[in-house]
Amino acid sequence: MSAHVPEPPRRPWAPAVLVLIVFLFLSGCADRPAAAPAAFPHGAAGPEAEGERAALAVPAVPRVVPQEIPGLGPATRDLIPSGALQAFVVTGEDADSNRSTAVLYARDSPAADWRPVTGLWPAHNGMQGWTGFHEAGDLRSPTGVYALTDAGGLLPDPGTLLPYDQHEYFATDGEGFFGESLEGSFDYVVAINYNRTPGMSPLDRTRPLGAERGGGIWIHVDHGGPTQGCVSVEEEHMEELLRTLDPAKQPVIVMGDATSLAR
Repeated sequence: MSAHVPEPPRRPWAPAVLVLIVFLFLSGCADRPAAAPAAFPHGAAGPEAEGERAALAVPAVPRVVPQEIPGLGPATRDLIPSGALQAFVVTGEDADSNRSTAVLYARDSPAADWRPVTGLWPAHNGMQGWTGFHEAGDLRSPTGVYALTDAGGLLPDPGTLLPYDQHEYFATDGEGFFGESLEGSFDYVVAINYNRTPGMSPLDRTRPLGAERGGGIWIHVDHGGPTQGCVSVEEEHMEELLRTLDPAKQPVIVMGDATSLAR
């Protein structure tokens, strides 16, 4: 008969210790970083969503469109050289009218607004109005955009920055279409670079397109009536125009009837 072996004493604290160890392990102790939550609370956003919302919160910068010259349509504006900072705009009443108005516009840079620098001047143009295909003797002014590079006149230079040719050949007499005197019409002129060689005196008769396409189209002193094809403004306005035009600003004339210029 074997001897009786007594049972070991019970340890009632062992289950409690085990539970505590498991609790500490699962609760993030024991130097273990806490796990990231599986999802953000209702209504909250993650880092990516917060970044997107911040980007959307930045106001967009509006694109600034420069102020254009009134009355000119896109086709006409496209003809103005990008570097031109002065534009003398002559607008005829209609295609067959010899009456028009003129305003000198300027801008500080190609991206800046156009602004008027003179008032609205009365002007005359060709006796029969305007044409998109000027020919010698048609009594119409050519529509389009042309550079202004050279000046001259019977009178001394009034203070222009353009090359100025003072010559007695600018003297004229006779009568206009309505009997008005032509004397003094060419006291001051600015050559319009239609069918001419830039850099030459307005008196130069070279015609690159041929003599049949006309030439000698000028801005000159108004004599109170229509012209053969030139543009004319009052003498005081011619003086102001000459003193204002600056070859460094690549001045142009934009000329034609209102309908054509609006295209």
